[in-house]
Amino acid sequence: MSTVAYDSTAVLGRHLRRIRHSPGVVVLTQTMPITMLLFFGFVFGSALATPGQEYRAFLVPGLLAATAAGGIMTGMFQSSQDVQRGVMDRFRTMPMSRVAVPLGQTAADLLTTAIGMVPLVLVGLAVGWRIEGGAPGALGAFGLLLLFRFATNWVGAYLGLLIRNEEIAGQLGSVTFVLPLLSNAYIPTDGLPGWLRTVAEWNPISAVAAAVRDLCGNASPSADAAWPSANPVLGALLWGLVILAVFVPLTVRAYTRSGE
Repeated sequence: MSTVAYDSTAVLGRHLRRIRHSPGVVVLTQTMPITMLLFFGFVFGSALATPGQEYRAFLVPGLLAATAAGGIMTGMFQSSQDVQRGVMDRFRTMPMSRVAVPLGQTAADLLTTAIGMVPLVLVGLAVGWRIEGGAPGALGAFGLLLLFRFATNWVGAYLGLLIRNEEIAGQLGSVTFVLPLLSNAYIPTDGLPGWLRTVAEWNPISAVAAAVRDLCGNASPSADAAWPSANPVLGALLWGLVILAVFVPLTVRAYTRSGE
C-alpha cells in the first residue's frame, strides 16, 4: 500500500471513530433532509405546481442534491475544529503525506453520506417517489451525488483551514443552507425572474438535482434552461470534476501552510 493510501486510511479510521463516539452532527445533517421532505412535501406541496408530476416526487431528488451540497458545512466544521484543537499541528509533526489528512477526512464523510442517504431514499419511496429509470440510471444518479458530495467536502475542508475557528465555521455553515434555495432543488426555475433563474440554473446544485431526476426517470431536462441544467448529467459531472480540480490543490496547500 502506498504512503498516501496508508496514511489516508489511518486518518479515515480516526474520523469514523470520532463520528461513532460523537454522532450528533452526522445525525443532525442526515435527519434534516427527512424533516424537510415531510415539511415541504405535506405543508407546501399542494401549493406548488410541478407540471406532469407530483411535488414530492420532484422534491426527493432535490433533497438528495441538497444533502450532497451539505459537504461544505461538514467539511468546514471538521477542519476548523481540528485546527483549533491542535490536531492539525500534531499531524504536521508526523512523517505522513500532506494530502492524507484532508483526503482521509473527505473519504470518511463520503462513506457516512453514502450510508446516511439510505433513510432519505426509503422515506422518499414511502411518500410516493419512484425510481422509474431502472437500476443503471439509479446507480448513475447515486454516483453523481457521491461525486458532488466528495467535491463539496473538499470546499468545506479548505474553508475550515482558512477560518480556523469551529464557532465561526458553525455560524457560516448555517449560511450554506441558502445555496439549495437558489437552485431548482425545491422549486422549478421556470417561474423565477430572469436574472434569478440564470443564477439558479448555473448553481451546481441545480445540475445535480436535474441529473438525479433525469437518471431516475422523474423528469426530463428543460430544453430552454441554461446549459448545465439543460444537459444535467454532463453538467453535474463537470461541476464535480472542476470543483475537485480547484479545491484539492488549494486544500493541500492551505493544510501545508497553515502551520507557518
